[in-house]
Amino acid sequence: MAGASGRVLVVDDSTVIRQLIRVNLELDGFEVLTAVDGAECLDVVHDVRPDVITLDVTMPRLDGLRTAEQLHADPRTRHIPVAIVSASSRSGSGRGVDAYLAKPFEPADLVRLVRRLRHGGGTSREHPALRTPGVPPQLPSSRSVFDDAAYVVRRP
Repeated sequence: MAGASGRVLVVDDSTVIRQLIRVNLELDGFEVLTAVDGAECLDVVHDVRPDVITLDVTMPRLDGLRTAEQLHADPRTRHIPVAIVSASSRSGSGRGVDAYLAKPFEPADLVRLVRRLRHGGGTSREHPALRTPGVPPQLPSSRSVFDDAAYVVRRP
């Protein structure tokens, strides 16, 4: 059963960062599950069914940007908002990325970003059940909206 605020899958190869993110989100009422890299994320995402996914960029086996692309390409996970939480300069510009938060980050910024993504702010990727039959989804155009230390890519 998801936490009162929702379920988040945190994907980072650093145990310390996973724990830091977990503690801060759990204090805000989220249920938090973790994976050590993109490959593990893709292995568990269908069973976990998160409301939001956070990804580091630089990880072994499968990096965060390629993981986001694969999540976006899968109709079963395309609707899940993805936030990159990384110190990497390669961050925030991949297909399937809805938001970016630079490391180091303020815990309040992390919680605010995840809460916003959970409640639909910052993403308009459609859940398959919300699409109108016979009407193809429109291709998104990206524009960035800066808010505090994080930015959200809005897809009209």
